[in-house]
Amino acid sequence: MNDSINTHRLSKRVAELLPCSRSEAERYIAGGWVSIDGAVVEEPAAHVEAGQHVSVHPNATSNEIPPVTLVLHRPAGVTDPRTCVTHESWLQTEPGQPRFLKRHLIRLTDTTPLDPEASGLVVLTQDFNVARKLVSDGQHVEQEYNVEVSGEIRENGLTLLNHGLAFNGKAIPPMKVSWQSENRLRFALKGVQLGQLANMCQQVGLQVLSLKRIRIGRLPLARLPVGQWRYLHERERF
Repeated sequence: MNDSINTHRLSKRVAELLPCSRSEAERYIAGGWVSIDGAVVEEPAAHVEAGQHVSVHPNATSNEIPPVTLVLHRPAGVTDPRTCVTHESWLQTEPGQPRFLKRHLIRLTDTTPLDPEASGLVVLTQDFNVARKLVSDGQHVEQEYNVEVSGEIRENGLTLLNHGLAFNGKAIPPMKVSWQSENRLRFALKGVQLGQLANMCQQVGLQVLSLKRIRIGRLPLARLPVGQWRYLHERERF
């Protein structure tokens, strides 16, 4: 017996139910507005069996789903931060966030790479404008790091960290470096490269024990727990 006789594509059922075009039905489904037997289904190609109940949320819209930007507290040792972004790791208590959709977790660009051993703030986005701001124009966006170190800093080392060192054969532009405690340095700089901070510390006799990014532009890490992410609010700017 051919089971396909008793099943239909969800998009077809929604198009008949509303009624609307098949393309509109697919947008309703991808927008998380459609349920089968009470469970939200976001795949237009999903099949509905005879007897299953299909419903559309009363506030449903077929508008195109806008791209989103995610803010992640990446743990140290993670090579690809996108592997940390799951429904389970979403910080749902943040007010004013969009409704969660599976499609928010695909085609994300890591706009602010960190060294593998580093932790802290990472921005992942589907939005071309955000990617352009942080990648193409990233040299103009200040970043802030807390760096735990050990060792004895060389004479005039703090001055050299602020201005006077080179990395990969090129002079490093001036930045703001200060002691936050006996073993912690604060770096505020633009155009940071992978490996740069550890190399700078090594040049002045210090060894990096941990490195954590706490700010990108005007966006702080704040109290976002390690390994969790949230949506970037519309009001937030870099």
